[in-house]
Amino acid sequence: MDQRSFAWKALQAIARVGTTPLFDLKTYGRRNVPKKGGVLLVANHQSYLDPILVAVHLYRPVSFLAKSELFENPLLAGLLRLLTAVAVRQGAGDVGAMKEVIRRLREGYAVSIFPEGTRTLTGEIEPLEKGVALVIRRAEVPVVPVAIHGSFEAWPRGSKVFHSHRIRVKYGKPMDFNGKKADEIVRELEGELRTLLADLRREN
Repeated sequence: MDQRSFAWKALQAIARVGTTPLFDLKTYGRRNVPKKGGVLLVANHQSYLDPILVAVHLYRPVSFLAKSELFENPLLAGLLRLLTAVAVRQGAGDVGAMKEVIRRLREGYAVSIFPEGTRTLTGEIEPLEKGVALVIRRAEVPVVPVAIHGSFEAWPRGSKVFHSHRIRVKYGKPMDFNGKKADEIVRELEGELRTLLADLRREN
């Protein structure tokens, strides 16, 4: 799905209005995200803000994973469905969610995931879970690494609310993992995320 719905555009506009003064948000490398066709956006996970930060400046909708408990609230569930979110059960190997992600990628969706599995405790990138390699090998779509810097300071894990702090997001060039083994995929992807994050820290 390449076209943004009216609901997506409206929510995205609200998010842009909010993130600009609060976080002085700037993004780099958006042209690295293909304009159409399936693409997997793989980002480091610093805070609850990250799904918004990955998608807010892109000109195509982005599906993301959300805790299944969030869908228990009817109003929130409706909003999440408008945003094409995928429900995932935390603490379990949610095969169903992974299959849904792969299906959407094959159908031409842009999907963002955070393969560390949880928010960082330190602001640094934690080891990536190997499940990301399974998705990449089966979906066979371009993989765009995305580094987020400043989100941890704006809303660190354990804090109940966020506060104003400068945030930067950088989209790397699409990566092709065709024919590579799972360990090799995880190693190269993690290395690229660390490189992009280091670039943001030097530049900002």
